[in-house]
Amino acid sequence: MHEIHAALGGELLGDPALVIHRIAAIGQADAHAITFIANPRYRAQIESTAAGCVIVAPALAEAAAQRGAAIVTPDPYHHYARLTQWWAARLRSAVPTGVHASAVIGAGVTLGDGVTVGPLAVIEAGAVIGPGATVGAQSYIGAGVVVGAHTRLAPHVTLMHGTTIGARGIVHGGVVVGADGFGFAPHQGRWDKIEQLGGVHIGDDVEIGANTCIDRGALGDTVIGNGVKLDNLIQVGHNVHIGEHSAMAGCVGIAGSAKIGRGCTVGGGAIVLGHLELADGVHISAASVVMRSITRPGQYSGVFPIDDNASWEKNAATLRQLHTLRDRLRGLEKKIDTP
Repeated sequence: MHEIHAALGGELLGDPALVIHRIAAIGQADAHAITFIANPRYRAQIESTAAGCVIVAPALAEAAAQRGAAIVTPDPYHHYARLTQWWAARLRSAVPTGVHASAVIGAGVTLGDGVTVGPLAVIEAGAVIGPGATVGAQSYIGAGVVVGAHTRLAPHVTLMHGTTIGARGIVHGGVVVGADGFGFAPHQGRWDKIEQLGGVHIGDDVEIGANTCIDRGALGDTVIGNGVKLDNLIQVGHNVHIGEHSAMAGCVGIAGSAKIGRGCTVGGGAIVLGHLELADGVHISAASVVMRSITRPGQYSGVFPIDDNASWEKNAATLRQLHTLRDRLRGLEKKIDTP
C-alpha cells in the first residue's frame, strides 16, 4: 500500500504495510486486492466487499475506514485509472529498443532516440519516427509519415502517406489511417473515382482502437484533435474534423466532411451523416442516427425505422407533431369532461 500511495497520492487510511497483489472488481476482491467505488449509490458494497483496500470519495471515507484500509480522493474513478496505468507500467514487458533485422527501412528515414521497430515492419522513404516511439511488427509506415514522440503503434498498423500523428498516441492492431475516402462521381450509369489528395492530421494523446479506419481528405486533411479517444471498428470518413477530447464507442460511423466539436461523445453504433456539424459538448446516444446539425450542447437520441422514403417523410413529419397533438388531445378531453 505504501508504494501505491507514494506513487498516486490521496489520503491513506489504514495499514500502509498492507500487501496488495492485484486490482479487482469490488465483488471479486479479496484481502490482497484493491478496488474502488466511484458512485455513492454503491455505498452498501463497502460493507460487503472483502477487498484489502477501497478507493473512495471523501463522503465515503468514514464508512470505508471502519472496514479496513482506504485511499480517499476527490475522484475515485480517475484515481483508479491512474492506478491501472501505474500497474500496467510495472507489469508490461520491456521492449528492447532498436530496429529488428527483418524490418525494411527506406531512404532518408529519421529514427529518434530510443525508437523500437518490430519484425517485418516497413518504413518508407522520408518518414520521421519520434523519440521513444514504437512501430509494431508487420506495421506499414508510408512515405513521409510523421509519428510523434513516445507514440505506440501495435502490430499490423497501417499509416499511409500524408499521415501525421502526434506525441504519446496509442494505435491498436489493424488500424488503417490514410486510406482513400469514399469519393466517386456518377457518370452515364457508372462511377468514376475521385482521387483523394488530402492527408490525415492526428493530434497528441490520441488513442485509436483496433480495426478503426480513418480516411484521408479529398483535398484538405481529415483532422483528429488532441486527446480524442476512438474505440474499435470506427469509420471516420474523408475531411471529417473531430474536436479535442471527444470520445466515440465501437462501430460509430462518421460520414465525410462532418465536424464534431470539442468534448463530444458518440455512443456505440451511432451514425453521423456527412457535412453535419455537432457543437462542443454534444452527446449522442448509442445507435442514434444524426440527420441534422446540432448547435447546442446536450444529450441527443434518435432512431427511426427504415421505410420507403415517401412514407418515411410523412411519418417523420407526424412524429415531430406528437407533442402538439398530445396537448390538443388533453385540451379536448378537458372540454368533454367539463359539465
